[in-house]
Amino acid sequence: MSSLARTSFPALGTTAVVVAEPDGLGAATAAVARVLEDIDRTCSRFRSDSDLSRVNDAGGAWTTVDRLFVEAVEAALRAAAATGGLVDPTLGEAMLRIGYDRDFPWIPPDGPALPSAAPWLAAPTWRLIDIRHDRSQVRAPVGVRLDLGSTAKALAADRAAARAADAVAIGVLVALGGDIAVAGEAPSCGWSVGIADDHRAEPEPGETIRLDAGGLATSSTTVRRWSRGGLPVHHIVDPRTGLPAREVWRTVSVSAASCVDANTASTAAIVLGEDAPAWLARKRLPARLVRPDGGIERVGGWPERAAA
Repeated sequence: MSSLARTSFPALGTTAVVVAEPDGLGAATAAVARVLEDIDRTCSRFRSDSDLSRVNDAGGAWTTVDRLFVEAVEAALRAAAATGGLVDPTLGEAMLRIGYDRDFPWIPPDGPALPSAAPWLAAPTWRLIDIRHDRSQVRAPVGVRLDLGSTAKALAADRAAARAADAVAIGVLVALGGDIAVAGEAPSCGWSVGIADDHRAEPEPGETIRLDAGGLATSSTTVRRWSRGGLPVHHIVDPRTGLPAREVWRTVSVSAASCVDANTASTAAIVLGEDAPAWLARKRLPARLVRPDGGIERVGGWPERAAA
């Protein structure tokens, strides 16, 4: 693969970045944009006309949806099953209660204090989501609101990279905030990916890795933050409490066979807290975990910081 070019544009509440050879970048970007538009149309929590909103507002009735939405729900349910419910697609009500009820830039900086616990979420309601594949229909129980959140964005990265690589017959990298997927032939030295707490920041010195295939996801409690009752709040909810996860890790980055798998693991690790390194090691997933004070733990063969 020759020299690479990149472009970026706003999408899905974050920044989409496409990297490919210069001759194919335009076609690759167009393919990526189409995938992201479809994901937004079907899975957005902030569009009243999305399939997700229609399912949430159906009062427990079956709702006919786009097959892409069925795929997104299936991905979210697999994530829930793989993590024992630590990544749960039925946290829509919890997201409303913590104040994440609109696109992030428009969330009020402060508001009413949060409750100390949320017992209404004691049952694993993700097991109650029904799919009729033959009719392309989805049903959520009364009182349960879906929030596909991170898994839908990770699925978008996987689909966009694959669609773009097919369109231009070359290797493509797609990044959606902290979610990265690659497809097609990789550069001879792999895709060079810098790691940071915030995708908008410069990579941390010595923390650039090589990605040859699959996906990489970084989940963080440092970027999407606001306050309730004068106390800091972030967007990663612990399904066991219905409240933002305790901040044992400010950032977790994971590499896996797909971006969905990587995102599932990085989100679960934030929720797991101190148990995350052992859990990731058992799954043999390379991961880098950063504590609030900057201390770093690496598991599964994640490379050490490179010398200057």
